[in-house]
This record gives sequence, structure tokens and C-alpha cells, in this order.
Amino acid sequence: MPYYEVRVTTGDKAGAGTDCNCDIVLLGTKGEHTKPAKLDNWLRNDLERAQVDVFKFKDDVDIPEVTEIKLRRDQAGLFSDWFVDKIEVLNQESGIRSVFPILRWIRPDVDLYFGKYDTFLPQYDPRPEQRNAELQEKRKLYEYQVRLPGFPVQIKKVPEDEDFSFSHKWDLLSKKYSLLAGKTVEMVFGDRVWEKIEDIKSVYSKLFGNPLDMDDWHTDEHFGWQRINRVNSNLIRRCSEIPAKFGVADDMIAPFLEGLTISEAMKNNRLFITDLEIFEGIACKEGYVCPVPLALFFVNGQGQLMPVAIQLYQQKGPDNPVFLPNDPPYTWIFAKMWYNLADSSYHQGVAHLGGTHFMMEGIWIAANRCLSPTHPIYKLLGPHFFAILAVNMRGFEVLLPSGGWVDKTISLGRDGMLELIGRGLSLWRMDNEGCYPENLKKRGIYCRDGSILPTFYQRDDSLALHDVISSYVSKYVSLYYDKTEKLIEDFEIQNFGKDLFNPRSEGGCGLLGLPFENGRLSSVDELVALITTLIFTSSVVHAAVNFPQYDSYGFPPNYPPTLKGTPPKNKNPLTEKDILDALPDKSTILDTMVITKILSEKSVNSLGDFEVTYTYDPPAVKIVEDFREDLRCISEKIHKRNEKLEKKYDYLLPEDIPNSISA
Repeated sequence: MPYYEVRVTTGDKAGAGTDCNCDIVLLGTKGEHTKPAKLDNWLRNDLERAQVDVFKFKDDVDIPEVTEIKLRRDQAGLFSDWFVDKIEVLNQESGIRSVFPILRWIRPDVDLYFGKYDTFLPQYDPRPEQRNAELQEKRKLYEYQVRLPGFPVQIKKVPEDEDFSFSHKWDLLSKKYSLLAGKTVEMVFGDRVWEKIEDIKSVYSKLFGNPLDMDDWHTDEHFGWQRINRVNSNLIRRCSEIPAKFGVADDMIAPFLEGLTISEAMKNNRLFITDLEIFEGIACKEGYVCPVPLALFFVNGQGQLMPVAIQLYQQKGPDNPVFLPNDPPYTWIFAKMWYNLADSSYHQGVAHLGGTHFMMEGIWIAANRCLSPTHPIYKLLGPHFFAILAVNMRGFEVLLPSGGWVDKTISLGRDGMLELIGRGLSLWRMDNEGCYPENLKKRGIYCRDGSILPTFYQRDDSLALHDVISSYVSKYVSLYYDKTEKLIEDFEIQNFGKDLFNPRSEGGCGLLGLPFENGRLSSVDELVALITTLIFTSSVVHAAVNFPQYDSYGFPPNYPPTLKGTPPKNKNPLTEKDILDALPDKSTILDTMVITKILSEKSVNSLGDFEVTYTYDPPAVKIVEDFREDLRCISEKIHKRNEKLEKKYDYLLPEDIPNSISA
């Protein structure tokens, strides 16, 4: 008579443990099955949250390799709900162990079947009725909502399953207060007036640490570095023509082009431009101003990107001068600060919140509405959308309400920021903004040999990571779709494509520039392109715009999200006091430091080290292991490069990139 060992891992979620009566039946390939066995150990509180329980029983039926299990629970006890991570079954005589990933709440009074590894395309699932019933339930939980005009679809209500119920959950407000607790005297700035910018550096404690950009914030080398290796590298593009609205001439910037004319600098791929015209007409909160700047940059003989001209508003004119590096020192610094004010708003609204958080949210809703948890593509995506719905909802509650962080610390205020996000996302296309290599090509800065923008390390690391993610996705997708017919016949993945494509007015996500036409996936390459973009955006892109935040925002003159007064309209000499007078009040500065410090902290596992293991299918497990090895190789290359650099870029070390948008 064979003995079986059943090992049950209950999930680490609020309410995951149960007091109900639970039975398991083991099944084999020929339809043989055991009698129902109770999952209950005498005098032990079994099946509690995050607990592993082992049950042993014998049965008349010998199933050397268990290929399916049946679970059933009742509603007995005060706490009958039950979330199961996985169940492992061992036939002690044959020595064969079978793994059944569950990752579900077990519904009461229903027979639920789970196959070994629980990974099937829908057309091959032996239990289609159960699968379809589960999807019907999920569609009720994951409902689309267009919360604000021009915004992507978002979740109507965050399902309990998606909320911060894991043991490492975080809350912005509680973190804010814990960060300040016990350090009030040291950190709150007090009433002392700053007489010099240097005085600001005295307020930093061990709790916060010095922002990385604090010491060289005022230099031109650093201002150029910010455009390519800090929070917002999305604007810089190769300059092939000076816009008519930009009042720049050869004689004006000749001293900064190392003997080249503008035309020669362009021809040699050494002239670059940014243009924040997206701000034109956006109103700020009362009493504040946001410029609409353009800036010109030159790559010098040392390969450094250097600013050579800044115009703070779009149309040239006598009260809108072009500021230059040889202007009075504090006047030039002030022009750079006002440029950064606009750049910081673009970063927070378009590059960060809009282009990662909000854009990806609707895609995860679509995945839950269309793909069964048994679907291999759901398992591929799952780790990279961990907690996104809850994070985004907290962001709305803490950052974007009237009187919230955006209203207090950013010149645009809440209303202006929402308008900016809407404008930016109306232009977002998956084949441009969503496809990193294509976006670089469209901006004329795609390069793998360092011949264009040789110190653009964020680009170099991002491209290496994009290659590895694309290879990982291609291997994984090809494992399950070795024939195109399997993709065509997969009605779940086709429904997913339709949901992404269909307009918001018709209940879809309304995404533009998808790598397939009319919502129908017709090739494996199209699916690989789609999934690569989703994983890359949710991990690498978000890491690049999120984790340098404290280093950028932490020292207020470096990257100010708000300034008092108005941008300069002439080149009259300014003083250090003029700079200090423009800085926001100390409470606003402290609030900016606190939030950006919190957001810069990593709160989930590193890329490839998944919080939840979805993949148990051995060939797929091998693909995941290869992915991790490829990431280790990238890490080694970045470390070796950084050893040779005086100014390092290490925000995209794979071990520092989270799997998902977690902050």
C-alpha cells in the first residue's frame, strides 16, 4: 500500500490561512485516483498564513507519478478563506515528486483541479469549464475605469488580492513619519536664514545621507550629465537643425564649440538639443511659474555633454534672451535651475508617473481579465506587475490629491501636472516611447560603439538589458508557441491583444503603436516584441526614472521642482542671494527630500529574483535560470566599466533593478 506525502504552502497574504475542512484527491494519467484525504494533522493548527504543512497518508491506489490533484474545502470555522501558494506531492515508493503551483484563493464547496506545473495554453487545458469560470470571476474583480480625461485606463477598485497584504508591505505616509521620527532636531531646518548655498549642506544627517549631486550641482559638466544619466534622459536628441524659434547663432556659441561651426558640429554628431514645448499653455498653481525652455548641448573633446545655450521660453525675443556659459556666473546658474524646474515636472509627470506607472496599469488589468493564471504568458508577466495596482492607488491618494505632495512641492500644482500627464500620454506609442531601441533611433542617439554621446551610460546599460530581456522572452514564448497555429488558436492571448487595442470608449486600453494590427496577434515575433516592452518598461525603464530621485531632488538647488519669483528676462548679474531667495520654503524642501528618499528605496526583489514563483515547468525554469545568468554577466560588465570611471553610473545594475514598478 503506497504512502503519499503532501506538502502544502499557504500564501503570505492577509486572511490566507484557514480553519475550514480541506480534502485532496490525487490523480494519475490513466484516470486512477485516491480516496479524498483530509489535510489535517492531529493537535496542530494547520494551513495558517505563510506556513508549510506536511500531511502523510496511504491509499490502496498506487500512482507512481501524480499528474493532477483535486482540492475541495467547506466553509466551516470563523476563517474559512484559503489562499494556497503551491502543493507538492511525493509518492514515497516511486520517489517521484510532483509540484502544483496554485497561487489562488480556493473557492468553497467546489471541486478544483490543478495539473502538474499548472501551465497550459487554453486550447489544451483538460479542464476548460473550470478555467472559463475562473476568468469570469476575475473580470468582475478587474474592471477598467478612465479616472481622468486623457489618462490611460486604471483599476476601478484594487482587488484585495493585489493590495499590500504581503509581509513587506509599505505605506508612503507611515514611511514618511518613521523616517522623521527621532531626527526632528537634526533634520528640521529651523528658523536660521541661509546666508550661502554651502549652508544648506549642513542639514543632511546620516538618516538621509548626502545626495550624490550635491557637490557638483552648479557645474556645466553636471548639467550635461543630468540630461543623459539621471532621472530624465527622454528628451535629449541629436540636433540636425536649429529651430527658427531658438535665437542661437554661430557667433554666439562659437566660444564653446572648440573651433567648429554649428553646421560642422551637427555633421560630426556633436550637437544635441532638448525642447520642452509640451509645457506651452499649461497653467501653474497661483503665484508660480514654469518656463517652456529649449537647450543646446555640445560634446566636447573629452566626450562630455556640455550646455552651450538655454532659452527659457519658446519664441525668441528681447525679453527672452539666450543664456550662455559666459554670462555672469549666477545668471547662468539661475537659467540652468529654471530649465531644471521644467525638466523635473516632465520627469515626474511624463517619464515617471505617466510613462511607467499609469501606462502599465491598464495592461495588467487586461492580463487579468483575459489570461488565466494557468496561461504561460500570465506566469511570464506576473513577477513584473507585482503590486502595481496598489502602488498606483497609493500614489493617487498621497501624491496627486488637492493639497497633496504634487500640489505642495511642484510649481505646476496638481491641475497642471494632470494636464501635463494627459498631454504626454496622448502622444505615447508602444513602437516609439514604449520600444527603447526605436525611440533612441528616432532621436538620433542609438549607438552601441560610443561614437555618439560616449558618456551616455544609461543608454548603454539599458540596451544591454533590453537585449537580455528580449532573448529571455523569445526563448520562453517559443517554448509554448513552437508553431504559429498555437498562437492563432489561443483565444485568451487573442482576447488580450484585443483588449490592449480596443479604444477606451469600447472598453479597451486604447494603446497606440502596438506591434500587431487591429488587435490580432499573428506571429510569435509580435508577441515577443509586446512582452519585451512590458517587462523592460516595468523593470529597467522604471528603475532609471525612479531610483536616482533622491540624488537629483535631495539638494534643492540641483533639480528644483519649484522656485519662487520669475525666470530672468535679461542677463543682468545675479548674486548667490538671488539663488537662495528663489528656493522654496524649508518645509517644502524637507517634504521633497522625504518623498524622493522614500521613492528611491528599493522595496521588492531584484530583476530575475521573483517575489512569487510562477514558473515550475522544467524547460521554462531553465530559461529563467539562463536569464539570471545573463543578468549576472551584465552586472560584471557594469562593475568593470565603473572601476575605470571617475563619475560612475550604477542605477541599472541588475541587482538594483526591481522586477516591477514598486515605488
